[in-house]
Amino acid sequence: MNSVVQKVTARVIERSKGHRDSYLERLVEARSDIPFRHHLPCSNLAHVASCSGGACMIIRDDRMPNIGIITAYNDLVSAHNPYGDYPDLIKREVVAAGGICQVAGGVPAMCDGVTQGEPGMDLSLISRDVIAMATVIALSHNVFDGALLLGVCDKILPGLLMGALQYGHLPMLLVPAGPMVSGLANRDKARARERFIQGEISREQMLEYECHAYHSPGTCTFYGTANSNQLMAEMLGLHLPGATFVNAMTPMRDLLTMAAARRVTALARQEKAYTPIGQVISEKSVVNAMVGLLASGGSTNETMHMVAIARAAGIRITWDDFSELSDVVPLIVRIYPNGAGDINSFQQAGGMAVFIRELLTGGYLHEDVQTVAGPGLARYTRIPEEKDGVLIWEREGGNSSDPETISPTGQPFAATGGIRLLTGNLGRAIIKISALTEGVNTEVTARAMVFHSQQELEEAFKAGEMDRDLIAVVRFQGPRANGMPELHKLIAYLSILMDRGFKVGLVTDGRLSGASGKVPFAIHLTPEALAGGMLAKVQNGDLVTLSGSGTLRLHVSDEELAARPLTRPNLKVARSGLGRQIFAPLRKNLAGAEEGASSIFTYGEEE
Repeated sequence: MNSVVQKVTARVIERSKGHRDSYLERLVEARSDIPFRHHLPCSNLAHVASCSGGACMIIRDDRMPNIGIITAYNDLVSAHNPYGDYPDLIKREVVAAGGICQVAGGVPAMCDGVTQGEPGMDLSLISRDVIAMATVIALSHNVFDGALLLGVCDKILPGLLMGALQYGHLPMLLVPAGPMVSGLANRDKARARERFIQGEISREQMLEYECHAYHSPGTCTFYGTANSNQLMAEMLGLHLPGATFVNAMTPMRDLLTMAAARRVTALARQEKAYTPIGQVISEKSVVNAMVGLLASGGSTNETMHMVAIARAAGIRITWDDFSELSDVVPLIVRIYPNGAGDINSFQQAGGMAVFIRELLTGGYLHEDVQTVAGPGLARYTRIPEEKDGVLIWEREGGNSSDPETISPTGQPFAATGGIRLLTGNLGRAIIKISALTEGVNTEVTARAMVFHSQQELEEAFKAGEMDRDLIAVVRFQGPRANGMPELHKLIAYLSILMDRGFKVGLVTDGRLSGASGKVPFAIHLTPEALAGGMLAKVQNGDLVTLSGSGTLRLHVSDEELAARPLTRPNLKVARSGLGRQIFAPLRKNLAGAEEGASSIFTYGEEE
């Protein structure tokens, strides 16, 4: 096995020891030898369901495990729309497998695509903590012996896991809904957006392009945070093998959902198969997920989400761990924004079975992990297939059928992973190297142009003030300032400047997601400007160097920086209206980006 992967894993285990031991002790204390509902007094148990006759007799049964469903279903979000039919399907399968099943609760699922560049985006990251808390509330009746978690997108899946891990003694599976089928190619969509900004096409034409890109139920097809979440869920061993990228609303999707219902029922029976989620997520499985993210060129958002998920299980990872792994993990996937294809291209090339097989063979993954399918990650190199109406996992994933989409580890697209850590006198930040167009200079030294919102940058672009070499500094976009919104809308403007021949970079304490495009950037800068970070001292005209080799430097002397005051803008507009004001208590307690940008309690820390 790769020595650096082993070294990082050993360091994570050592760093986490006290927190993880405490977490695992809680799992043992919480376990029960009988269904949890039978610990309740009679009057409490009678409230478990509004039932009569046979239904009440089932609840009274002292052997049947009760499986809870936590669902992120809503009609608005394409990725979560398919979940509307899941509960009835799941309930039938759980009952057939000898269990009981109830919808325990729902969690909100907002869409960053709908709120991009709008006030609602300021609530996006905070919604992850709300989802975690809602998950805990849904499970707080303590009548469930296992659970299925129905969620896909950017903050939804991490929030579900952060909450579910507070009940780490219960077996749980994540149940994906799958991507939509491919529509308009993502690069054509991006080009249309640039043409629209420059007035070359009308709003009606632009809307037509967008509706051909986002055209059916299922996850968006580009490799952003939603699909990075899904890939990492399978790397963690929380999906059934091969379940991740089967298209939404297809017969195979239904078979996989039915199999997940049967599987969690088996895991919850307190027999040999008993596998709680708090043991599936371990130091080794977390490192596997990090490797998968880097080898696939996944979303930069995961450098926060994985930190927060791991912390909820008593595991401590840092950006240094990501960076050290990235130095040795090869990039073996090319899908948009890293390539021409999309997530369906990845699936057609062999999908997760081929991807995991390549990384296992190359010595980049820990095989000796627990999964919801059983011990050993090698189970995830098999492809689910239907035989006589039943799913089987017999056929091994072979070589990639499209080496331009999934390459062998011996012939990677790049020798290092897709994400890199930047450090310097401005702080610590993240860059997604894999998203940059081939040939783009990853080192930019230029004068700073400072903005306090993405709207300010948009106005400056339209006024023709940005037609020059520059590094756009968009600050006070961090967790405590305004909830750390995604600034993806900026990419089109900066891309146009690059196409005009200017050297362009972006430095921000905000986010850009997985669809970050071709612009060199330093994002998630920490400490954030509002927390006293040096970003608050940058002035228009300062010389800044942003280098993909790992450097982020403000060319101002230490003496001058010490003498400069910290800028303190009025953030009232970004913190009020459209409900944003109600989240003030959460926002002011959000940790920094490298600590996971969460405000919720995690094991081993003081409340």
